[in-house]
Amino acid sequence: MRRVTVRCVWRIVFAALWLLVEECRTESAAPSLAERVIWAVNAGGDAHTDVHGIHFKKDPLEGKLGKASDYGVRLPILRSSPEDQILYQTERYNEDTFGYEVPIREEGDYILVLKFSEVYFAQSQQKVFDVRVNGHVVVKDLDIFDRVGHSTAHDEIVPLSVKRGKLSVHGEVSTFNGKLAVEFVKGYYDNPKICALYVMKGKLEDVPKLQPHPGLEKREDEEEEEEEGEGGEGEKKTTSTSSKNPVRSGPRTPNPYATDNSSLMFPILVAFGVFIPTLFCLCRL
Repeated sequence: MRRVTVRCVWRIVFAALWLLVEECRTESAAPSLAERVIWAVNAGGDAHTDVHGIHFKKDPLEGKLGKASDYGVRLPILRSSPEDQILYQTERYNEDTFGYEVPIREEGDYILVLKFSEVYFAQSQQKVFDVRVNGHVVVKDLDIFDRVGHSTAHDEIVPLSVKRGKLSVHGEVSTFNGKLAVEFVKGYYDNPKICALYVMKGKLEDVPKLQPHPGLEKREDEEEEEEEGEGGEGEKKTTSTSSKNPVRSGPRTPNPYATDNSSLMFPILVAFGVFIPTLFCLCRL
């Protein structure tokens, strides 16, 4: 009887340890953020690796199309970490529509992240342009200063998917030929530009967000209060605004559980919780 009980205890302990090993294996097998990025470029600047480990290549359009500018290096960029301000201080612009081609070889869900900051103009309606992805307008009438102000980081986040030879973005579908054509479209106000951009596998919640901007948050709160006060008319305004700017950047509170390893301890606690009382009973036999 005692041998049977000891065997049962060891089986339980072994099962708990096996669960622990599997949990560790799953955690280590999950790709990091940097590993999920398939393409990244620091427009108008040199190669740079950001605080998340994302490696931005030197601009491949250097000497080929448009003009590079480092005018912003003299300015501190709000909402960006000090280590990564260079991604918003340099830029590439062109007097006509221009863009980049991103090769995508596998099907799946992707996120296009576009980084901007206005370091020259000090008022709105000075630089306004659209952004297209394979002919689909994903950002309409982008006025960086109007969105966030001067020398302030702003990210436009565009979710898309590639499945069965089709590209789906913002509810529109088109044939996909293996390349993502990201274009910055010349508008009526000045020239289109881009500071940095990258494409990664994943969902919206996987994208690291910019630091909070108190002034921007206050303005957005005031706009929400005005819309609520207008009743039905405000609801229509909200709907039209969201359709015009379907994806906007904004701060996200860091996940306090991102580094929580308590789940790894659960199998160990279970093993000891079963093993100790059983061992105590065996000793009394």
